[in-house]
Amino acid sequence: MRPLAPADATGLERGGSPVTDAGTLDRGARPEAKDDEKRQAAGVEDQQGVNIYYRMGVPLPDLPPEPEYKGPIDEAYGAFQRGFFLTAVDKALPRAQLGDPAAQTLLAELMNRGLGIKTDPKGAAFWYGQAAAGGYAPAMFKYALLLMEGKLVPRDKAKADEYMHKAADAGNASAQFNWAQTLVSDNPGTKGLSMALPYYEKAAEQGIADAQYAVAQIYQALTELPEDKRKRARYWLDRAARAGFDTAQLDIGIWLVNGVGGDRNYEQGFRWLKIAANRGNVIAQNRIAHLYVNALGTPPDPVEAAKWYVLSRRAGLKDPGLEDFYLGLTEEEQKKAIDAANKFRRI
Repeated sequence: MRPLAPADATGLERGGSPVTDAGTLDRGARPEAKDDEKRQAAGVEDQQGVNIYYRMGVPLPDLPPEPEYKGPIDEAYGAFQRGFFLTAVDKALPRAQLGDPAAQTLLAELMNRGLGIKTDPKGAAFWYGQAAAGGYAPAMFKYALLLMEGKLVPRDKAKADEYMHKAADAGNASAQFNWAQTLVSDNPGTKGLSMALPYYEKAAEQGIADAQYAVAQIYQALTELPEDKRKRARYWLDRAARAGFDTAQLDIGIWLVNGVGGDRNYEQGFRWLKIAANRGNVIAQNRIAHLYVNALGTPPDPVEAAKWYVLSRRAGLKDPGLEDFYLGLTEEEQKKAIDAANKFRRI
């Protein structure tokens, strides 16, 4: 997502040295780096809860029965979900030709991905456009992206914004997040953040991790918000971190160490920073080195501290304080740290 850093919104920029006192970390600027990791949900506490049931020898309670579905059955989508793509095409095409926007969207998806039919991005764009014109929210979102990109259809920002806005108002979570991004981009400063916040909130409620992160940052930044919202900033940051968003994992770690949005908790802060560091977040690698040096949330470990510093330094993040610490180690400790850094693999 775009950095939420308007000049007149407090709390989004955190400059200065990484450790401003014995128990405070700073997020700092993030160096350029590819983030090609798949975002995965952490789920640690929930899984532990399940294990506790088994350890106690008590079986898990039965799931509540699902209510009987009595609505209309979409045979085309049913075939698609079961992997019967040829059948899905056969059943969707006649309905699409008759103007059914759901069938048009399904046909577009099949054509775009080459499932049961020859890959045809331009044909898919046509059907997305037809379904968007019919007011179908998923298609309006897809077609808005095509209009913004301008490759398969002529670029048209005004039309793209119209469809994205309509899809967002119709409840499409991805459209809500993207429309919020557009509002922030087109309206710099706190005005844009205030306009975008309701859409970020709706997308966050539907589980969009980027939106959850944005809500946390805005709740912390906009001082004129009600106090009950500002108190939930850490909640939303935690949600984004648990969804596997590495920048959120970095920030929640720093917030916990610094006591931002709630009480300090060095142990939990260390845990989140270690997760982000292990996933390759360069700033988290640097900050975890400081925690090892200062014994915050973890016992002191000069070799581990040096290992994480070496990794962040290799990625281009300079830190004079850690450099002095590293040079003060023995040759053997430096060698162990370099060996450990060489063996590091992102997880």
